[in-house]
Amino acid sequence: MSQPAATILGRIGNTSLLPLRNVVPTNGARILLKLESENPTGSMKDRQALAMIEAAQADGRLRPGGSVVEYTGGSTGVSLALVCAVKGYPLHIVTSDAFAREKLDHMRLLGAKLTVIPSEGGGMTGKLTHDMIAAARALAQETGAYWTDQLNNEDQISAYRRMGEEIWTQTGGRIDGFVQSVGTAASLRGIAETLRRHDDGIIIVAVEPSESPVLSGGDSGAHKIDGVGAGFVVPLWRDDVADRIERVSTDEAIAMAFRLAREEGLFAGTSTGANVAGALRLAETLAPDATVVTIMCDTGMKYLQGYGARLEQGGAAA
Repeated sequence: MSQPAATILGRIGNTSLLPLRNVVPTNGARILLKLESENPTGSMKDRQALAMIEAAQADGRLRPGGSVVEYTGGSTGVSLALVCAVKGYPLHIVTSDAFAREKLDHMRLLGAKLTVIPSEGGGMTGKLTHDMIAAARALAQETGAYWTDQLNNEDQISAYRRMGEEIWTQTGGRIDGFVQSVGTAASLRGIAETLRRHDDGIIIVAVEPSESPVLSGGDSGAHKIDGVGAGFVVPLWRDDVADRIERVSTDEAIAMAFRLAREEGLFAGTSTGANVAGALRLAETLAPDATVVTIMCDTGMKYLQGYGARLEQGGAAA
């Protein structure tokens, strides 16, 4: 019998791996979904936030009595708000009205102070990301707070290496492909590096919004897949991290998220929809005895308002 965790932070990680039963290719590989919705805030970003804060505590960048600043589309901010609440650090988040209202409310409820940058038409763009970064940098300089700076922070990669080990152990080493959408690129890098250390034949697929396919050489544009597609090539990205890049549109991602809810009982966010759409494409190219793993990045409870509006507009069909 496992011992009680000292704090809620002890419940981060060691999430389940679940096979999809209905959202599957006709004659392709099986797809396993890593249920990161089991983390305390319902998001894989709990791993990242804890790793960044604990690394900064360990080397003195974040001292007792200090505070934290970050820019975020929401999930990282919620996760940082959780970690900072438990550890007692004031947190100031720079975010935008382009992101799910539920995430902004969740950050506030966990004690974070928010600066909300207006978007153009509610879409995520490269300009918006740069505006948020500039505001966070100014706040950190003004207040002396520790700026986690997630797009440049390599401390988080260690958390995803541990996640890669979880996947390897849970599959018993029987994994042929891994698919993940790209935000900071830390999760794809950490997991891919770990899996390839075990088996360099595993196919790694990166997913990005088709409206803003900058990693695959396209132009930056606006999209509404929360947490991914910064609109420029992010600093932690490496060209050799993925064997291929799949483009998935906002509409495809939302439609797949709705399919997962209706056909699998898995209520997930838009980035999960993009992941599964990419995983299906890979699975269709592999034999039935092969295994593809992708990630349920977070729970759909973070997107209820936007999903509800979509349903009212008749946009739920997959």
